[in-house]
Amino acid sequence: MSASSAYQRALDALDALHAEDPRRVEVEGRSSPKELVPKELVPKELWHAERMSAWLERLEASPDELVRLAVRGQHLQRWQVPRDAYPEGRVGYLTWRRDQGQRAGETTAKLMREAGFDEEDAERVARMIRKQGLGRDAGTQAVEDCACLVFLENYFADFSRQVERDHLIRIVRKTWGKMSPQAHELALELPMSDEAREIVEAALRT
Repeated sequence: MSASSAYQRALDALDALHAEDPRRVEVEGRSSPKELVPKELVPKELWHAERMSAWLERLEASPDELVRLAVRGQHLQRWQVPRDAYPEGRVGYLTWRRDQGQRAGETTAKLMREAGFDEEDAERVARMIRKQGLGRDAGTQAVEDCACLVFLENYFADFSRQVERDHLIRIVRKTWGKMSPQAHELALELPMSDEAREIVEAALRT
């Protein structure tokens, strides 16, 4: 895909905000003209956004610019409002997640307008990030699929050691229900520990 200048400006602006995350994760080094760095520390949110984009490339052969930006901005500045800023329990979690989607959508739309996108395109991306039209809108579904795949690939193993088994099975079942058939196929190809795979298989049996 030949990226437009507006798209590149918006992408660069998103990644500049992602890079402000003070948290760091260790990842495999990236190739450079001089050397291959074995390991490097990168901002966690930027790493997460890159994993989202990587999954989109596997899900869709030619995703358009708006879907790419929605996927890239889905976790935007989430680190600024941590989960523990909200009450414990399901209601607190859902409120936090809704507010995060609203903030990320508004900020991404603002960056897009500043980069040269019109209001209609900016608002469409904000709706995808807010997960509006899940199951009906292809862009929103792509955002959800990528988010679920990043969770299963990178967070599920640790999460499964912290949550009671029956509760975990319910979470996996609910996550699976939000994913497209293509995302299901990709998820089943992920490497998993025996314990994690048993949880997934139990969730799919019930």
